[in-house]
Amino acid sequence: MERPTSYFGRHVFNEKVMRERLPKNVFEQLTSAINGGPHKLNIKIADVVAAAMKEWATSLGATHYAHWFHPRTELTAEKHMAFLSLDDKGAPLEAFTGSELIQSEPDASSLPSGGMRSTFEARGYTAWDPTSPAFVMLTEKGGTLCIPSIFLSWDGTPLDMKMPLLKAIAAIEARAIRLLRLFGNRGVHWVKVTVGAEQEFFLVEDSLARKRPDLVLCGRTLLGCPPPKGQQLEDHYFGAIHPRVLTYMEDVEAELHKLGIAIKTRHDEVAPCQFEFAPQFTDANLATDQNQLMMTVMKRIAPHHGFKLLLHEKPFAGINGSGKHTNISLMDSDGYNLLEPTNNQRKNVQFLAFLGALILGISKYSSLLRASVASPGNMHRLGGFEAPPAIMSVYLGSTLTNVLERLEEGFPEEIPTSEIIDLGLTKLPTLKKENSDRNRTAPLAFTGNKFEFRATGASQSIAGPLTMLLAVWAWGIEEVSNRIESRLGNSDITDATLDVLRDIAKESANVRFEGNCYDKTWHDEAVRRGLPIATTTPDALSYYLIPENRALLSSLSIMTDREIVAYYETRLEQYVKTLDVEMAVMEDIIRHAVLPSISKQVALEGKAFERATSILDSNFESWKDKIKSLCDIKEQLYYRLEQLRNLRNKISNYSLEESSSLITNEGISLMNEIRSLSDAAELWIDDMIQPYPSYRDLLVIQ
Repeated sequence: MERPTSYFGRHVFNEKVMRERLPKNVFEQLTSAINGGPHKLNIKIADVVAAAMKEWATSLGATHYAHWFHPRTELTAEKHMAFLSLDDKGAPLEAFTGSELIQSEPDASSLPSGGMRSTFEARGYTAWDPTSPAFVMLTEKGGTLCIPSIFLSWDGTPLDMKMPLLKAIAAIEARAIRLLRLFGNRGVHWVKVTVGAEQEFFLVEDSLARKRPDLVLCGRTLLGCPPPKGQQLEDHYFGAIHPRVLTYMEDVEAELHKLGIAIKTRHDEVAPCQFEFAPQFTDANLATDQNQLMMTVMKRIAPHHGFKLLLHEKPFAGINGSGKHTNISLMDSDGYNLLEPTNNQRKNVQFLAFLGALILGISKYSSLLRASVASPGNMHRLGGFEAPPAIMSVYLGSTLTNVLERLEEGFPEEIPTSEIIDLGLTKLPTLKKENSDRNRTAPLAFTGNKFEFRATGASQSIAGPLTMLLAVWAWGIEEVSNRIESRLGNSDITDATLDVLRDIAKESANVRFEGNCYDKTWHDEAVRRGLPIATTTPDALSYYLIPENRALLSSLSIMTDREIVAYYETRLEQYVKTLDVEMAVMEDIIRHAVLPSISKQVALEGKAFERATSILDSNFESWKDKIKSLCDIKEQLYYRLEQLRNLRNKISNYSLEESSSLITNEGISLMNEIRSLSDAAELWIDDMIQPYPSYRDLLVIQ
């Protein structure tokens, strides 16, 4: 069996491949441009790179190329173009030029733009992003060279998720270098944002999922009673992985390894049929591309193992939903993690400056983080079971909290990074104890040498949440740098920084919380602290329009004011359309499956009841009442369906914001009422009559 090291990155046009296939001067110019060098790539260099890239890709079996980009659907998009062309004499040849590598022109009219263009204006461009390596996706009959790209309108307006992210990365990295310079780090050449996104997901039997229109069309169940056994026994978490699932995971890992993605962790999650992959940390832009690629590969391989992959944030009611815990840190060119406490006091002052910058930014712009994780699916997840609540707060742990709150007494000689746990048995090794526990209820938690943003939804692109988190942090770093510089005339860097940190400790007190975020008293406390609280997706998305948030993104050159409004409208439109589809699917299932099944059950019970009363001397009142209750449920379902139909007709005539308000205030509650009625009927429907697989069947892997 091949070891992963023997084929890792085989399908990636990475630095090793470039070094082997490009002339030395071209390789040096390309890598210089990738690493932020002073010169942009010219067409001559691009021609050489394109030729080498084509030869490499075709040697693997690729027949086409595609600019692979991230429109604001949060999915990926690609337009395949053949290498094959004909010369002027009709002879076939394979060609790929530098201009084709640098730029392509997909039809942009049907992709979301938030009103920045009319649908009849079709021109849009994709442009090569050389900082994320090209890769080949193979099929049984060939393959496609995928070129990571940005996507923009003909006038240069970004229409994707990647361009704002790249701008946010540039904003924080430049400001991080400035802060490092204040601490005397003259030899640091660059700072990079490093990210690791933990991907949670469900696997269910594909043969059963295909029988449920809600899973096929919505990615989640709109109806269904809780199973007799859910996650009550907590026996699935970190359990032995089911052999079929393990085989699936191994195949996914093998494909991801070829694509240069190192999976470090795989395990059972809390809910039945729920699992997780966690990759190794890498650069933020690459991590974002790799997470999109991971979801694509996972989805493609699942049917080969008889599974359907579910990435929805809440595919099943009553059990855990799925998130994408997004871990983030900063690394400098000397290899230091800037969020790693050490035994060096000066380094720890620097560490606290970066940490303080983030919590200062969150204390001012927490609403922007809440907006970044607002999606149709995440609304069902946040605040339930393992998911963090919708109130953005920061958990630092007891050690760092004590350091911040006691700065008036002076700075400690060292910040303990870990302790030793002696288990008292010579047969067992001693263990390292971190300087703080983990708070699974906190949306944003410091976990020893990184921050973990736990509110990101499983189906989301991490580009959106990352963009906003980096914007907030970039502002904080700039603010900390300004405050330190203003004090340097009267004190040294350590005293100036400690003075700034004392202020930050006070200013960030509103957003720091060390307790249980699930506790109902936290909601009241958050209100008292003045923290933004949004329990619905439209309310959370409206935070993008807050003047302070718009000013922040504009001042950092991440988004223009026009782009911010368009981004808000795109997200809100996604919410409205998603909920409209769900209402339509629910109506279809009730009309064509649930109502007929109730009729069959009533007929079956009625016939049996009539026979029983004719031969036995009993009124069977309970039995009779149950038959009547099924009839009542059917009558109420007819009434609620008519209400749902009228609501959908009304929505079609409303503006975007009016539609979202109507769906949120009336549509969701109406869907919940319909579900309650349907689930009540399901309890009494015979298995032979049941129109779709139940939770009992779905949440078991055969």
